Amino acid sequence: MAATIRVVLGVNDASKLALPTGIPGSVADLKEEIKRHFGLSGNFRLQYRDTEFDNEFVNLSCTSDIKDKSTVKIIYLTNDTNASLPHHEPTASPQGVDNTSLSSFSSTSDTDILSSPGSSASASSGSSLRSQPWPHTFPLPQFNYEVDVQLEKANLAFHNSGTLLCPSTKLKSAILESLASEIIKYKMYPSSADLDDVSQALITKHPCLKEQGSVSGYYGWKISLKYKMANYRTRLRGIGCPELSINAMKEKDGSLNHSPNQVKKPRKAEVNYCPGYPAGESKESLEAERQALLVEVKKKNQEQIKNKMERTFAYRRQEIIQDMPFITELRSRWPALFSEREVDAEFARITTVPLRSTFMFQLDRHTDNLLKVFRKKGGAAGQKIKVILAAMDKDPSIEKRRDCVLKAVSVYLNEDPQHLIKEYMDLDPGAKKDMEETMMGVYVIWHEGAEDTDQAEDVGIIIEGVEVLQGLRYFANGCALLLGLIYSLNLSYPKDLRYTFEFVQKVLLDLDGNRMSAKVQVLKNRLHE
Repeated sequence: MAATIRVVLGVNDASKLALPTGIPGSVADLKEEIKRHFGLSGNFRLQYRDTEFDNEFVNLSCTSDIKDKSTVKIIYLTNDTNASLPHHEPTASPQGVDNTSLSSFSSTSDTDILSSPGSSASASSGSSLRSQPWPHTFPLPQFNYEVDVQLEKANLAFHNSGTLLCPSTKLKSAILESLASEIIKYKMYPSSADLDDVSQALITKHPCLKEQGSVSGYYGWKISLKYKMANYRTRLRGIGCPELSINAMKEKDGSLNHSPNQVKKPRKAEVNYCPGYPAGESKESLEAERQALLVEVKKKNQEQIKNKMERTFAYRRQEIIQDMPFITELRSRWPALFSEREVDAEFARITTVPLRSTFMFQLDRHTDNLLKVFRKKGGAAGQKIKVILAAMDKDPSIEKRRDCVLKAVSVYLNEDPQHLIKEYMDLDPGAKKDMEETMMGVYVIWHEGAEDTDQAEDVGIIIEGVEVLQGLRYFANGCALLLGLIYSLNLSYPKDLRYTFEFVQKVLLDLDGNRMSAKVQVLKNRLHE
């Protein structure tokens, strides 16, 4: 008998889980179903609300203790850095979730520590890693005492008489220097919109600094900050900052891989794009770690693999960005990187955002609104979308639903999903040759005569004609991991799928979500109508 349970994933984070075949017979099977559905990893236990103890949460030891519409809570075991939690604003409740029940969850006493999003991204990879993406509201730094005294006096004069401050060269330089050092904590190359954020925050907190002749009130500050950042980067490059050294002319001279006008910098909201080595490490010591990692991969020692991958992150990242090796070479040097677990972990190190848990959670969250938008689509694209969504009638599973929605997103954005998903029959003699000619995509192999409700024989990822991941079970899982590999290997989005990946990055994962192309922005707007 089919059942539905509510799964509490974290503070202010809960979602429904449909169980078409009913509640599993064992707790282990239920945990596996939760892991598969939400794309979770790591070691955790389950708790449920026990009516005998005033609905307090109690450890779940037998699935007979829960029934349809029951609530279970995930408790990650302390110090498990593999745990992946959905990442979104903590104050936002998922659709359909009762804030009252969430507050009762957050107040429940428990000795276990819930991992916060991104905590594993910086835990042991070295103090040089950034732990936060660009903030929604930029926090102004603490200026030195002399600057604070002058601004306090000028703000008082502004409130009393509306007098604006004309800062001296020394005062302005001190303010810009402090702002630049704070910006560097988040980005080496802030965009124009980022500089707007900083300048707006400056005149909001210190209205005496507004510019009378500027429409925005801060345009001059923005331009001055832009030049200050360029000078600040030059100074940091001179002392060997890796994220800037790769763009020094002496690094590019004589290299076939570099153009003097090509600047290597984050382009997809990477928080840790090219970090420096951990304290006390050198290229030689980290190369020794890489060699030891190869031994652990052969032993399949997952704990040691995880630790050494974290330790060598900066070394690997600099190699990928500077040398741009081919996929075959990367697989030979870093075989551990090409696994589901490590793609998730590498993506979190780069962006501080858990990959698959966030991807699946946000995709499910937006699905109902996406389907409403799709049904209003007319023309040839509307007809293609209807054909794609018809498969959901034959197979109502969550996996089929996700697969269909992702394909429909591509069609809605005027892109061909066949450029992303390559489907073959297991006896197709031309499949191998076609896969070898594929630059990037997710392949799905079906049994001859398989029905829509059958699970694929194999799902994997191809990059540069090489099968880099296999056994991914479903297309949506493959799509999420392909995005993770694009980040991990510092690849560009395929031109014929750039809007599909932009939607995933900026809408589903909320990475650089304040700047979108017109197509993606329109789709996002319609999701909230």
